[in-house]
Amino acid sequence: MSKICQITGKKAMGGNNVSHSKRRTKRSFDVNLFTKKFYWVEQNTWISLNISAAGLRTVNKIGLDAAIKKAAEKGYLYA
Repeated sequence: MSKICQITGKKAMGGNNVSHSKRRTKRSFDVNLFTKKFYWVEQNTWISLNISAAGLRTVNKIGLDAAIKKAAEKGYLYA
């Protein structure tokens, strides 16, 4: 499973480690991602999502049904 949030579409990005001598080496900035189960009232079922902390705040703000619809139309949601 790739490190992509199913609600916001956030994914790992690349960058550099910079030492004191300004020497640069490649590194990856991972997403604050975790698996969380939600009860979807409209479908009367439990669903499990790989969701970031920002995605969790989105669900808390606009609701699970609206967040899933928005993610599905943008193409972030996958099975």
